[in-house]
Amino acid sequence: MSEKEPFLTALKNRVLLFDGAMGTEIQKYNPESKDFPDGKDGFNDGLIITHPEWIEQIHRNYLEAGADCIETNSFGSNKIKLEEYGFGEKTVSMNKDIAKLAVDVCSQYQGPRYAIGSMGPTGYLPSSDDADLGQKPTDEIRQAFELQAQGLILGGVDALLIETSQDILEVKLAIEACHNAIKNTARKVPIIANATLDQYGKMLLGTNIQAAYTTISGMGIDVFGLNCSTGPKEMIPSVRWLDEQGELSLLVVPNAGMPENQGGQAVYKMTPDEMASLLSDFVQDHNNVRIVGGCCGTNPEHIKALRVAIDAKK
Repeated sequence: MSEKEPFLTALKNRVLLFDGAMGTEIQKYNPESKDFPDGKDGFNDGLIITHPEWIEQIHRNYLEAGADCIETNSFGSNKIKLEEYGFGEKTVSMNKDIAKLAVDVCSQYQGPRYAIGSMGPTGYLPSSDDADLGQKPTDEIRQAFELQAQGLILGGVDALLIETSQDILEVKLAIEACHNAIKNTARKVPIIANATLDQYGKMLLGTNIQAAYTTISGMGIDVFGLNCSTGPKEMIPSVRWLDEQGELSLLVVPNAGMPENQGGQAVYKMTPDEMASLLSDFVQDHNNVRIVGGCCGTNPEHIKALRVAIDAKK
């Protein structure tokens, strides 16, 4: 078997398509408390222990829809988050197992296909003065991410993805953690760092896209991205500005439109075709947009439509 084309090489040669949402796909299995480790309802990342076949099938559904890349089911698997479920001491081993599952599924498809190590936020805001959310020591946050990144790298991921980030200081800590993990494992992998913006182009604590990009673009990352929070329309001004910088490859992974509150539930109404049309325009109009995909409210049908639209732009 020939050696797989490296992720960054593929990124230069063509636009890569990421997968869609994981959590809502898990909910389609109607999980009950007994389906999670120790009966801890909602511990989605823990399904690597109790129902790995569910996660494997979700990965397969996205790959069969045409995704080039799947994100590992490790969004909440930094040490701080895992400690909430009593699994903090297993941070490295759990992330390794989660990554190996995704890597194995990718290896069964022609492509090549890439497993991307998902690293979501800790739930704390180190830039904040909040009495609860702002009091977690930065060293502890960095270490929580470093252990996660180490496990993902050991599991064989093709890149690390810092995603759905609300606090630019936490992003910096996560990037430092990734570099430390790369050094400690002696395996170089690309780093993708995302910011999550509201409809006005700002992160939760008020950092605008210009400040976010300036803060982390020189930290040895390979891709700068935007994901979650809004739909593609709200990202247009930020994507335009980022593309004008002409420096880093860009990732654009929005929700299926802005969420609408229906009975206390967030509902995303953008259809696969609508989303595919907007994101394919991003690809056509902005040369540095090299990755697109879907976040909240998206499913394999959205990814299938995106595949068709991207291929039509070639």
